[in-house]
Amino acid sequence: MAPQPLKPKPVTTLRCSSIQASVWKNEGEKGPFYNVTLSRSYKGPDGTWKNSESFGFADLEALLVVVQQAKVWVSEHSSR
Repeated sequence: MAPQPLKPKPVTTLRCSSIQASVWKNEGEKGPFYNVTLSRSYKGPDGTWKNSESFGFADLEALLVVVQQAKVWVSEHSSR
C-alpha cells in the first residue's frame, strides 16, 4: 500500500477565544503569497470538537482580533 501524501499545514495559526485564522503559504509566478482561512471551534452534541465557517454576533469581536493579527503576520512575511 502506497503512503498517503502529507496534508498541507498552515504556516501559522492565530487564535482568539474559539476563533482561529490559519495562514497558508502558496507559490505563484511572482513568488510566495499567503491566504487566510477563518474558522470557529465548538463541541458537537456528541462531545467531539468540530469546526465551522459560520459565525454569530458573539464571534465578531474575536474575528476582528484574529483578522488584524493575520494582516500583521502576512505583511511582515510578504515581499509584495
